[in-house]
Amino acid sequence: MKLLLDENLSRRLVPFLQHDYPGSNQVLLLRMESATDKEVWQKAKDDDFVLVTRDADFQELSLVWGQPPKVIRLKTLNQTRAATLKLLIENRDVIAESLLDHDLASIEIVS
Repeated sequence: MKLLLDENLSRRLVPFLQHDYPGSNQVLLLRMESATDKEVWQKAKDDDFVLVTRDADFQELSLVWGQPPKVIRLKTLNQTRAATLKLLIENRDVIAESLLDHDLASIEIVS
């Protein structure tokens, strides 16, 4: 499973995610800094990414447009990159089980 981090998540997380989520990327690294939510959604869909965000926007879009892509919403306060990385890695099994095994369109991870 590869992740596409929304622009509200640091691009500096990407190298540290590669072991657990090979092929992951971030919106700014893909030169999509001014992309609309719809364009980001389409990129994730076309390239088989799971969208990761702190905003409710993509989670709401999944209700309207369905999947793919799947969405992980991080319901956290502003936290350090290390805390965000830890959250994604420590919850990898829950994420995979929810999105892949149970085929949920979106999940929320709360810290």
